[in-house]
Amino acid sequence: MPLCDLVRVAGRRWTVEETFQAAKGLVGLDEHQVRRWASWHRWATLAMLAHAFLAVTAAVERRNHPTPDALIPLTSNEVQHLFSALVSPVHDLAYRLLWSHWRRQHQARARDSHYRRQAAAQP
Repeated sequence: MPLCDLVRVAGRRWTVEETFQAAKGLVGLDEHQVRRWASWHRWATLAMLAHAFLAVTAAVERRNHPTPDALIPLTSNEVQHLFSALVSPVHDLAYRLLWSHWRRQHQARARDSHYRRQAAAQP
């Protein structure tokens, strides 16, 4: 095997690990009490389908609507928050959208500040 193929395959492992970690937090992949294989299989399938929905929705939104500089791109976490607000509305939709905009703007400022601090610390 060429070295570049081995590096590419080894790098895919990290992507798989990140996907499972995100699925645990976002869609409750780790919240099932395993008693039978069939029930675990149904739960895992539904959790991974929900995670795929969130990831594809975020990717399509980023592709169709470029993010302004003052915001971070729409993430799976943000899509999950907005979808939860649609399913069980505590506040009206306008409030949730404004809150999402504020949070993404705050995260973009924090990211930029972090990058500036890291650049200043580099010799």
